[in-house]
Amino acid sequence: MAALYSIEEALSAILARVEPLPSERISLADASGRILAADAPATTDLPPFASSAMDGFAIRAADAPGSLTVVDRAAAGRPAGRVIAAGEAIEIATGAVVPEGADSVAPIEHVVEHDNTIDIGSSVAPGANVRPQGSDVRAGEVVLAAGCRLGTAQIGALAAAGLAYVLCTRRPNVSILGTGTELRKPGSKLGPGQIYESNGPMLETALRRVGAVVTRLEAVADDRDEHRGALERGLKADVLVTSGGVSVGAHDLVRNVERELGVEEVFWGVAVRPGKPLAFGIRGTTLVFGLPGNPVSSLVGCALFVAPALAALQGATAPGPSYSVGMLAAPLRQSENRDDFVRATSTLTADGILLRPVSGQESHMIVRAAGADALVHVPRGTGELAGGSRVRYLRLD
Repeated sequence: MAALYSIEEALSAILARVEPLPSERISLADASGRILAADAPATTDLPPFASSAMDGFAIRAADAPGSLTVVDRAAAGRPAGRVIAAGEAIEIATGAVVPEGADSVAPIEHVVEHDNTIDIGSSVAPGANVRPQGSDVRAGEVVLAAGCRLGTAQIGALAAAGLAYVLCTRRPNVSILGTGTELRKPGSKLGPGQIYESNGPMLETALRRVGAVVTRLEAVADDRDEHRGALERGLKADVLVTSGGVSVGAHDLVRNVERELGVEEVFWGVAVRPGKPLAFGIRGTTLVFGLPGNPVSSLVGCALFVAPALAALQGATAPGPSYSVGMLAAPLRQSENRDDFVRATSTLTADGILLRPVSGQESHMIVRAAGADALVHVPRGTGELAGGSRVRYLRLD
């Protein structure tokens, strides 16, 4: 048997075979969660004009301190109708255009108002409380670079810079296939030896969250012809993800049938627990992942390998997996020949995130896993990670 791939080797082998998908022009309203396929330049200076940073009075700095005559008012969207002259002030609201002739804004709380005059008791520096034109970005400058995932702040930045449409990488089409004669749809009546199919809904949820357009295929029994038909359909997608049937038992048919269908297996087996019997291959441009049937193994394999591959297909510059750092609440033994991922709960404390392993770490215990919100990475070794150790972890949702 070939040596097991390390996590790093497996991820490197996967990403080396990823080619970003074609791009498409989409409206900003539909761009949440998408990844830019090209740099997005600003269509205007931002701000488009010198604007006031607060409510107050636009003045010439040289006139302060002193008594000034208020000659006009300026509000956001309603500029003043005149140029400021020596000894004059214009009342101004936050965001309004700083009138021509003014070079600073005196905050309203720093002046004393008398009918149409104001008294300013101290000096005001030139440029004080003025947002210069283009101080955030200049027209033509890059607002966000290709490979950036568009979240809340990014959408706001693009809108402020005047972009109604952006060029994003097409979302990957993913087919998910569960295998096993024992599988039944949730809600149906279970017969002897049968279980509800949970991996399909779980994987669909996980992969939709990273931008996939998911098609769930009907789960198939341990029958070669059923496997062949379902796998042929799944291989038409950009990515095929199967669960179950990738080990070495008599009923583990997935890898053999895929091989008959022209899938080139890149590797089988990763030195990780849970999730060791994971397969990856390609047919043409289709990426083919064979995840283990145990639900937690499938969950870990999806987080470590499938999700980063989907991010890379969409052109992400840092596809992941994205680790955070926390502190162990209890010691964890290391395994000499594999990396472990331990389900844990995370709690925010004064010292940072505290990670507490949950009871029941067997790979079939998906209900126990539902009480966790983190996967703690325990790197291979011969000792243990002490309570209080700083460790890397993956967030679950």
